[in-house]
Amino acid sequence: MTKKHCLFCDEIVPIVAEGDYDRYLGCSCSPGGYYNLLRDSYESINALPHPKKRDVLHLISGYIRELTDCEEKVTLTFNDLETIANSPKIPVTIEDKGNRLLQYLYRHSGSAGDPVVIQPLSGSYNLTYSPNLQELVYIIDKLINEQLLIREGMTFKLTDKGWSEAAASAGGKKLKPCLILTAEKKELRLEWQEMLLPKIEQFGYLPRLLTQDSTQNHDHDSLALIADSRLIIADLTGQSPEVYFAAGYALGLSIPVIWTVNNSIAEELNVHVQAIRPIVWDTAEELAVLLRQKLSYERIEKAQGTVQ
Repeated sequence: MTKKHCLFCDEIVPIVAEGDYDRYLGCSCSPGGYYNLLRDSYESINALPHPKKRDVLHLISGYIRELTDCEEKVTLTFNDLETIANSPKIPVTIEDKGNRLLQYLYRHSGSAGDPVVIQPLSGSYNLTYSPNLQELVYIIDKLINEQLLIREGMTFKLTDKGWSEAAASAGGKKLKPCLILTAEKKELRLEWQEMLLPKIEQFGYLPRLLTQDSTQNHDHDSLALIADSRLIIADLTGQSPEVYFAAGYALGLSIPVIWTVNNSIAEELNVHVQAIRPIVWDTAEELAVLLRQKLSYERIEKAQGTVQ
């Protein structure tokens, strides 16, 4: 794979050609993600005077990281740089930059006290749109002194006060769409709504129950809901072919799928493949706990994996 120098975070990263654009993959501007840059803009940006680069490029890195962390696509040209750097949405004061760090921790945690790993810290000063690591460390120390966050090595936790302030400054957390696929129509629906949906929402998802049965015939609306989702939970208890189809469709779109099944029929599943290893549950309350554990583990694993 071709590699190229990211002008905004100074890393050498893989790129993929996408028409007239280059897609920069997994640099500090977008750990685990990507951004697109018009190929013809590269030399123009690289030719900027050093003082201009010093004043602008780290702001663009912060802009890319914040938007891609919110799962928004970023496509840039040379002409966009000045507009972004002068935008009123770019934080200028230390207080505003500190709020961006609080919002980042807020997006990646389910509640106050949840651990968020930031590693390596040396490549993460764009979280606060800072020009260097020294300013980020200063901001972290300031937030600690204000009792807004707790730091334990590379692990950060919002205090109750920090959580409230982050929620206020963020205007509420942007939840990612999540579908729960089930063949059940009545028996568990109310219980699942009361027990499961609030737990899943704590991890930044907006869950919706979608009953799959033979009458749906995979209509366009259902497929669109699946395609727009960021997580699928597929319950196999009813052994519905439609649940398998919908979950398989999601996997084809690279959407994560968590499989579940009630213990009463776990041994009777018709499909036994390595890729389908469902969480086995007895009650909706137990399933809520198991899902919370899995989502918590996967979030920590993802945070650690993107920086390896």
